[in-house]
Amino acid sequence: MNSGSDKPNTQDGSNSLSTGDDASDSPCIGVCTTLYDEICQGCGRTLAEVSNWVFYSPEEKATVWQRIRADGTAQRFQRQVKEK
Repeated sequence: MNSGSDKPNTQDGSNSLSTGDDASDSPCIGVCTTLYDEICQGCGRTLAEVSNWVFYSPEEKATVWQRIRADGTAQRFQRQVKEK
């Protein structure tokens, strides 16, 4: 249902694919590639983590988020630096 506002709803993380923000439950930014190894270059997760994400507990997801943030090499983090 439209609330009458043209502004997108950002509280639910709905823009995270386009902006790479931290509001989303998932690190996915819609740039999925594992060209050279088992790590997605877009989000930094392993193929197993991507495949099983919906089954992970909040603690398991937090552990993955912590690892990919510490690594910081995924395109998700490069986009965030450019936008600041």
